[in-house]
Amino acid sequence: MTRTRQQGEARAAVRTILLLAWPTMLEQIMQSAVQYIDTAMVGALGTQATAAVGTTSTVGWLVQSSITAFSIGFLAFISKSCGAGDWSAARRAAAQAVLSTFAIGGVCTVLTVFLGGQIPTWMRADAHIRPAAARYFRILYLPMLFRTSSMVLGMVLRAAGDTKTPMKAGLLVNCLNVALNFFLIYPTRQTVILGRTLRLPGAGWGVEGAAAASAIAYTWGGIQIAWALWKHPLVSPRGQSLKPDMEILRPCLRVALPNLFQRFAASLGYVAFASMINSLGETATAAHTIANTVESAFYIPGYGMQTAAATLTGNAYGAQDRRRMKALTSMFIPVEAGLMCLTGGLLFASAPLLMGVFSRSEEVIALGAAVLRMVAVSEPLYGVSIIVEGMMMGVGRTKLPFLYNIAGMWCVRVAGTYVCTQVLGLGLVAAWSCMIAHNLLLFVLYLISYLSGRWNPLRETREEPVRHRD
Repeated sequence: MTRTRQQGEARAAVRTILLLAWPTMLEQIMQSAVQYIDTAMVGALGTQATAAVGTTSTVGWLVQSSITAFSIGFLAFISKSCGAGDWSAARRAAAQAVLSTFAIGGVCTVLTVFLGGQIPTWMRADAHIRPAAARYFRILYLPMLFRTSSMVLGMVLRAAGDTKTPMKAGLLVNCLNVALNFFLIYPTRQTVILGRTLRLPGAGWGVEGAAAASAIAYTWGGIQIAWALWKHPLVSPRGQSLKPDMEILRPCLRVALPNLFQRFAASLGYVAFASMINSLGETATAAHTIANTVESAFYIPGYGMQTAAATLTGNAYGAQDRRRMKALTSMFIPVEAGLMCLTGGLLFASAPLLMGVFSRSEEVIALGAAVLRMVAVSEPLYGVSIIVEGMMMGVGRTKLPFLYNIAGMWCVRVAGTYVCTQVLGLGLVAAWSCMIAHNLLLFVLYLISYLSGRWNPLRETREEPVRHRD
């Protein structure tokens, strides 16, 4: 009977994981699909246009990852409150998330617009693409308040177990983005559809049109998410105070700040990494930009499962349910490893074909396919790191991930890439080898944390109620 019950619990755990993870996965699939379409549509304008868009992408990651770090604090607090059945605390936290959205979104808008003109220069982009890259960045990040709303308030909904609403909002945003791209990037032109010649209107804005399309879509998405949270039956901030509430903000910040430092320092590392690749020339920059876009789709199972891992472990922690925690977490890694083996194999097999979708340059295609096949081999190992990090975020343990990621990024990826590209004169393949070495280090460190049980606060005591500590 015991074995039968354990098998039943394992099946139930897998069902729970997948039911929570699939909307996030579908949302990210659509985001990646749109990213693919964006890259292909801009790529049709030429290698210079692709490089102009890709030059500032890592700075965008820096901005977005910093905002996401704050949302992780709310995720940990709200998922734990929901697990404990404390809906009053969850609603108060949702109101503080709204307050944080206004504060963070306002600051980020000022910074991105004010610094947009200097960023391509800091990124060591070729002089002839800097003006287009600066205009693209400023337009894209002008609606930062609404982008912040999507990220922070969307995480509040996910923490409450509602992953479908952000998914639906994301699908609409992505469809709007593609439709606007079609009309804003290209000029008015004629095309033949079903044997009939049609005149299609277009603004002909090029790279700026791609940025404007995304900015409009993100604005609509931020409004959608805010309205969905306002109407939510369990965690709506209606009737709650929007003044700073340190009883809520203090534990959220205790989780968020290490994650913020981790993401900020890691994103600075990405900026340094990308600037060294930009210094290798236009071909390397274009190949790197396209390969990053292609690779992002194959991380979807990892990050979809990470959201489920953070939410479900946070719920179990709030309910002080050791049995549920054990049943859920013992299933995350094998499910994730299986999914990432599948996606890694697909990436390895389809790398040249996918690169060819976004570029007509044989040199860019060959270089991008080579680095994609290298990284495909490490996908399952990186997936383990993603899952264990998600479980640690769910229970509010963010200090160790901070240390792990800083060591990997700066001591392995950035330092190694500097030596390879700036000292030894090697190219993009060597830089991506350093990136893979970084991922392998994270796999080892997170696996040790998982096997030792250091990530799990419910393992620490059997008698006393568990107190949050990191």
